[in-house]
Amino acid sequence: MNPQELKSIMGSGLLSFPLTDFDANGDFNKQGYEKRLEWLAPYGASALFAAGGTGEFFSLTGAEYPGIIKTAVDTCRGVVPIIAGAGGPTRFAIECAQAAEKAGAHGILLLPHYLTEAGQEGLAAHVEAVCKSVDFGVIIYNRGTTRFKPDTLAKLAERNPNLVGFKDGIGDIEMMVAIYQRMGDRFAYLGGLPTAEVYAAAYKAMGTPVYSSAVFNFIPKTAMQFYEAVRDDDMATQHRLLKDFFMPYLDLRNRMQGYAVSIVKAGARIVGHDAGPVRPPLTDLKPDEMEMLKALIDKLGSQQA
Repeated sequence: MNPQELKSIMGSGLLSFPLTDFDANGDFNKQGYEKRLEWLAPYGASALFAAGGTGEFFSLTGAEYPGIIKTAVDTCRGVVPIIAGAGGPTRFAIECAQAAEKAGAHGILLLPHYLTEAGQEGLAAHVEAVCKSVDFGVIIYNRGTTRFKPDTLAKLAERNPNLVGFKDGIGDIEMMVAIYQRMGDRFAYLGGLPTAEVYAAAYKAMGTPVYSSAVFNFIPKTAMQFYEAVRDDDMATQHRLLKDFFMPYLDLRNRMQGYAVSIVKAGARIVGHDAGPVRPPLTDLKPDEMEMLKALIDKLGSQQA
């Protein structure tokens, strides 16, 4: 897939990040991962991000990463495009990007680099090195220590034609408006704050109608219903689902740092698609929290496609 095709995919529809399956020992569970992708693929996501943030990219080793991406590509071939997560220090990010391209992924989402903050010049050098290492499309993830300014993005876009997307996970409205006004349709834009449904209508108003849904991992029918309500400006449905599910879900998610991933694995377990435990330093939900989440899910009804 050429970079412009990736940009087109990002331009409409709902995107999601499948969980990465681990067994009881915390090792990659290939069979479970294949079954998960087979279950999610028919629900209508425009693309799936393999080994993204919700897929615990930050917990994966360099040795197991290529196999995870290849499993996703092979399982979803001809059904739904696979975009791979990549990130960490520049040289490791390049290794991931090249492995994903070799495995047949349609592009990468470039996750934040590492703990230390960096200036715009260093961030630009990091992104450019990754872009130059591959031919397929690259999407920047604006989150954590990786915070781009409009001028930096404009220069990167000019020098790197395969840089085609921008995902925002920070929520700085003023900066997001400035980036959109500066870059226009040079990029495809993706809303990527945790539990993105809460912010979806606001991001649509800023020119970012597409977002990635973590809850798609366990309530895919409801996730698509919410996306369609945003797409169609159906505020009544949005407000109903926000009140009945998403706001109490946030209360539970916010009990512990890192629960944004853990609660998704908990939801998958509750609906019968167990992806195993999260890897440290994340922690799984406690039994009483599992019961609270189950009650929220049960109120939504069947999730059959």
